[in-house]
Amino acid sequence: MSRLRLLVRVGAGAAGGLLVAVATLAFLLGNPAAGAASTKPVLTLNLTGVVDPFMATYIERGIAAAEAGHDPAVLITIDTPGGLDSSMRGIVHAILGSSVPVVCYTPPGARAASAGTFVMEACPINGMAPGSEIGAAHPVGISGAIETAKVVNDAAAFIAGLASRQGRNATWATGAVRNSTSLDAAGALTRNVVDFVAPSATAMLADAGRCTAGAGTPTTGADRSAAYRVPTCGAPTQAFGPTVGERLFHAVADPSIAFILLDIGLVALIVWAFHPGFHPPLAVGVVSLALGLAILQTLPVRLAGVFLLVVAAVLLVLDIKAKVHGILTTGGVVVLVLGGLLLFNPSVPSARVSPLLLYPLPVAIGVMTFFLLRALAAAKQEPLHAGVGALPGTMAVAETALTPLGRVRLRGESWAAESVGGEVAAGTPVRIVRARGLTLEVFPEPAADMGTGLGSATKGA
Repeated sequence: MSRLRLLVRVGAGAAGGLLVAVATLAFLLGNPAAGAASTKPVLTLNLTGVVDPFMATYIERGIAAAEAGHDPAVLITIDTPGGLDSSMRGIVHAILGSSVPVVCYTPPGARAASAGTFVMEACPINGMAPGSEIGAAHPVGISGAIETAKVVNDAAAFIAGLASRQGRNATWATGAVRNSTSLDAAGALTRNVVDFVAPSATAMLADAGRCTAGAGTPTTGADRSAAYRVPTCGAPTQAFGPTVGERLFHAVADPSIAFILLDIGLVALIVWAFHPGFHPPLAVGVVSLALGLAILQTLPVRLAGVFLLVVAAVLLVLDIKAKVHGILTTGGVVVLVLGGLLLFNPSVPSARVSPLLLYPLPVAIGVMTFFLLRALAAAKQEPLHAGVGALPGTMAVAETALTPLGRVRLRGESWAAESVGGEVAAGTPVRIVRARGLTLEVFPEPAADMGTGLGSATKGA
């Protein structure tokens, strides 16, 4: 009996030891920060430039890919002057709905302005590098003026909700919307706007995973420490890039490119208006204006600037019609420059036409239209020297008898012809009266006029 009890005790002890070992192993595997490093990569996305629909689609796809791949986290590096409210909200919804932890980071020299501030406040974990900035989130409308109180109140309530959700400073976030206030990295950390200040994205991931002693201390106290226990310690990073289409359309969403396309479109349509039969300028003008207007939808546009661009085009046309020898063209160039200066709201960072483009391009357009449109106007007054329209009045020779139908030889070519002056014998000189499709209406001429007629026909050719 005592032997049986001994065997039972030994078995129970072994089972208990096995359970402890299994539990320890499970803890280490489930908590990489406590031991082993994560082997799955952290998916990295780059939110750069204007926040437009193409950038929003890219960020949303990246977060969905991280969820599908069960990645330990998503890292979004942010450097943006702002963008569309609808695109920003799409990114925010993707972050808040993500089953994978999202870490947002503003690298050295970058900024998370306007829409970027909303994205930073939406991230469960965020950080900035020394030399970066955040804020200036006041809404700017398409007219370039400050938006109505209704829009401002809506934006302020939205960002306050995001900050409160993540345990951050909702009061400052509201001020960033209402008063366009900004902070550097140190100030943002002190004011509890961001969670960490890290010199690099790698250091940010280490802080977020609390990989080193003393790292990852939340600015709001120990009650938020659980939010930073993400499995990023030792995890490699894997870049997730935009598609070719997203990269292309996002790249052209630039104020300078929009200015170029609008100018090209206006000039092309002016050329087409002077020469309606020449269709390439119409195609170029329509496509350029469509692309330019599409880009304007992603930028803080001033309607006054758009109006001045149209006025500049009208002045260029009136200079040709009024024949005032370049006075209106000069005015059009000046108005074109003013339109470029007022096209975008100057309070939004980077929303401006490059000075290297703003002044030379209108001058080049003014010179080109001054000479090109005058050449087109002069050409319309010249008589035709080629084509079917130039045939009436020229001389030909009847190849066959015209009774009244037959054939004539003109400039070495055989044409179908119809005599409108009675029957004509073969070899008789005839003068072309009218071209009716591919049939020439002719009238017989005396032989004495043959040399003069054919000579003028050859000269006209």
